[in-house]
Amino acid sequence: MKHITLTLTIFSAFSCAATLDIGDTFKVEYKGALKNIMHKGDISSQADLTHFQETEHFYALGAVENLKGEILILDSKPFISSVEDQKLTISNSINHKATLLVYASVDKWTSFNIPDNVSTYEDLEKHIEQTAKAKGINTAEPFPFLIEGIAKSIDWHVIDWEKGDTAHSHEKHINSGLRGILTDQDVEILGFYSNSHHAIFTHHTTNMHLHIKTTDNKTSGHLDRLTLAQGMTLKLPDIK
Repeated sequence: MKHITLTLTIFSAFSCAATLDIGDTFKVEYKGALKNIMHKGDISSQADLTHFQETEHFYALGAVENLKGEILILDSKPFISSVEDQKLTISNSINHKATLLVYASVDKWTSFNIPDNVSTYEDLEKHIEQTAKAKGINTAEPFPFLIEGIAKSIDWHVIDWEKGDTAHSHEKHINSGLRGILTDQDVEILGFYSNSHHAIFTHHTTNMHLHIKTTDNKTSGHLDRLTLAQGMTLKLPDIK
């Protein structure tokens, strides 16, 4: 039987970090919290990405400090999306700070074909939970996952928060910055699943937080909605 340990460190009155350890295979950690952004307007830096530049097989997502972009790191390679002159830019530099960061190191993944009847965001959330349980992952604790393949459609955004705006809402976060819809695009999606971290790193209406990148590296950002195509792949941490 796997042992699960939880340690919590409070960095300040408005920031938090936690380590969620799943045996010796991977651990999920986070810094910052959505509730502090939404209710306290704290968009200051909670993590320096350069602290992780030597970490192998590092996977992370989150928001840039001051809500000036989105963070996606896949196997230690950063894709930091932001808005400049109303255009999307993507930086591969690790020299950024985060107001919210969720991350884990995973050196080995197991792949599963996603059934054709799994199409919507809601379908995917249920399928990920069911598959993780079936493969021995404790779904009472957070875990990362990857989705790969050609998606039928994906709604995405990259936040570009107006300086001095202290009134936060989920709708304003989506509408701030750039938004777009991808159709029939080959994508890589990093997600973190948790049914116990609402208002921490997932919103109240979902157990998932997802960021997306097209394989041509032209688009990256926060995933809002999606419709899967047939033949896509789910990857979960190998816990054997």
